[in-house]
Parts: sequence; C-alpha cells; structure tokens
Amino acid sequence: MTHLFFILLVAGLLPILVSAHGYIGSVTIDGKTYSGNQPGGTTNPSIIRQVSTISPVKGASNPSINCGMNATLASDVGNANPGSQLQVWWVGGATGDSNWPHNVGPVMTYMTKCSGSCSSYDSTNAEWFKISELGTEPNNSTWYQANVVSKQPANVTIPSNIAPGNYLLRSELISLQNAMAEGGAEFYPGCIQLSIGGSGTGAAKSSEECVFPGCYSDSDPGIYDPTVYDPPIDYVFPGPSVAAFVGSGASTGGTQPSGSAGGSSGSSVAPTPTAGSSAPTSSPSGVSTNASSPSSSPTVTPVPTTTPSAIVPANSTTTTPATVCYVTSGKQLLSKRVETKKGMHKRRLLRRAT
Repeated sequence: MTHLFFILLVAGLLPILVSAHGYIGSVTIDGKTYSGNQPGGTTNPSIIRQVSTISPVKGASNPSINCGMNATLASDVGNANPGSQLQVWWVGGATGDSNWPHNVGPVMTYMTKCSGSCSSYDSTNAEWFKISELGTEPNNSTWYQANVVSKQPANVTIPSNIAPGNYLLRSELISLQNAMAEGGAEFYPGCIQLSIGGSGTGAAKSSEECVFPGCYSDSDPGIYDPTVYDPPIDYVFPGPSVAAFVGSGASTGGTQPSGSAGGSSGSSVAPTPTAGSSAPTSSPSGVSTNASSPSSSPTVTPVPTTTPSAIVPANSTTTTPATVCYVTSGKQLLSKRVETKKGMHKRRLLRRAT
C-alpha cells in the first residue's frame, strides 16, 4: 500500500515538476515581436537561439551556461538601435503555454559583439559585458523576477551610446530556490541575435568582460546563498558590474562583490508590472510595467509587490491584485493549541460555578 501511494504521489507531481521550467518564448524590439522555437521542437526562422530542453543549466562551469541548454544558431537577426526597448518574454512548460514558474533570483542581461553576422557566430569564447541587473524590489523581500511570473516581460534598454555592429544579447534568469546548497542554483540563459545601427562609440573595457563559462563560480555570493529566504535580503550580484559606458540606473536591488570592476551601481528602480495595460512604455531596464503578452497563457496570481508610486508610469494604475500566503511555524501552532485548551477549561469552570 505504501509503494502504491508513493507511485501515485510521484505520478501526480511529475507534470508539475516537468512544467516548472521554461525558456524565451518571444522577444519584442521597439514594438515588433519575434517568436522563438519550442525547446527540442521544429526549428523555424527566428532571432532567438533554440535550446534543446526547458530544463535549467546546472553548474556554473557547464558549457551550456553560454546561451542555454545545447543552444543552436538562429537563422535571423533582429534590427535595433541605441536606446531600443526590448521585452523578453519568458514562458513556462515545454510548449510555452504556462507562466514562468520561478520568483526567487536576479534578472540580468549581457551583450557581446559578434565577428560577422550573429547567425553564424560561435559564442563559445565570446567576451560578455553586463548592461542590466535586477535583484530585489525596494522592500528587499520581493524579487523583480516575481513579476515575470505574472506574465510580464523582462525589459532591457540597449545602451544609448553603444557602437554599431552585430551583437548577441544574453537574457538570464537565475532561480535561487535551491541555492542554500552549493550547486543548487538554476541558470536560465537565452541568446538573441541583433544588428544595431546608429553612430555611437560606447564599448565595455576588457576588465568589465567575462567568458561563459567562467563569469561565475558555484561558490559565488548570489549563486550560493544560504540566507536567500531570510528577509531583508542583502543580495550580491554575480559576475562583473554593469559596464561603465551603460550609465547609471542599470543596477537595482543588490550590491556588487567587493573589488569588482567597472559599471554602474545606481539606485534607480525599475517599474513594477501593472495589470490591464496594453502597450510598452519607454522605461529603465527592468521588468515590464504595462506590456501585453504576445501569447495567451493561464493567469497566475502575481506575487505581491510594494513599490513607491513615483516609479509607476503616469499612464498606469498602481493597484496590482495579489495573494499573500503566510507560513506558520510548528511552535506557533502548538502555542495556539495550548491557549485554546486553556480557554476551554476556563469556560467549563465558569459554567460549573454558575
């Protein structure tokens, strides 16, 4: 009987475990949406490099940390310009019909320049620089990644002074729900092939660049984090700082490891998602505030957020439906039971006295 129960339990949990991962379903560049391919499925023309599975990359030294699990070249390239707004739509499940399932961990974006067209560029030894990093919201207990769970994209702005050329943009979500143990972090990188115009001159310094694998270690703060569930969260971003030429405001909700090189550690805050909006706004790099998903998927109750009204765009509302779950410890439950029994005993004594 015990074995039967175990089999039924595993059978019931298996679909949940399988769908608890995801990938980049599509990307929108200045209002134009490009679809991706399902992991391991049919390969159609796209600007998003296709991965073989929705499973995460495990281990900071895994070669797939470059662009995702066994990522292959995409055939197309998307056009962008300095200051272009990108919305990266992360989805859950093998077919992308579910919402992104993880809400603990940072949202980060890197870029690297391709030698020739990005559609034929091998990024194995690419030098990546960071253009955006988002950790926790101002309350230091809710992650910006939690907004992706509620069907919002990860926004990022192409640096306004970036030199023209062909670039790979690497969007990455790191899930830290198992990061209390070294090697427990789950990496979800995805690469988008771009051709950027303009006449900018901005570029990263060599000290601000790193190679994947090589940018992270499994023991780095922010990847191995025993206190990830102990608010207020004092998060340390892994990898290099945001490149200095990107400017201020591209790093929010965390700190840099001591001695890290380069970039901005500005304190400006990315907007939070707002329900019922329809079009993207020009906003700082972060999680979208008012963009509609290009594909339908089941509604997931947003994780509660607390954000100053000053960071909400003028054309959006400030109310986001939320459900809060409270966890009660065993000691608290025992205390409540003892108090309840005492109260019942006192009522019995009063009835007998009367």
